[in-house]
Amino acid sequence: MSYEIITLPAYRAVGLKWEGTFSEIVPNLKNVIQQMEDRADELENKVNPNVQLGLSYHVIDNGFVHYAVYEVSEEQEVPAGMIEIRVPKWTYVKTTLNKGEDIRKTYTDLHQWLFDSDYTAYREPGVDYYDRYMPIKHEHYPVDRDTNNPHFDIYIPIVKK
Repeated sequence: MSYEIITLPAYRAVGLKWEGTFSEIVPNLKNVIQQMEDRADELENKVNPNVQLGLSYHVIDNGFVHYAVYEVSEEQEVPAGMIEIRVPKWTYVKTTLNKGEDIRKTYTDLHQWLFDSDYTAYREPGVDYYDRYMPIKHEHYPVDRDTNNPHFDIYIPIVKK
């Protein structure tokens, strides 16, 4: 695996929100992600129409809040039933899950990299997280991905230890 430290500017995203426990992921989360794909045309001001974002925040015991969104410009109105989220400027460790790779192993290797590195996962002040290793996970999915053999970029916000 290769890892890159990058800083992304703050951005605005619009899409659908799901929250639940790990046992509720299938089929509920996949349905929300598919709904966002189906409604993507409602967002006329996408910054990168070829990348759907999956922003996960582990603020629920044994679960998380997930935003299936697209980065949009300020001109974009929020369509009915969708939400807006603003992501601040953060520094991330970035890695890629390639087709044919095991997502659990990718995240296990990433956890080990964090443990061995000069960085730790970022935690927003005043927010209680239930995942102490990677409380915030951002995944960037190409819209033409194969859901049965996915490939996508993983971004974990980090700070120096």
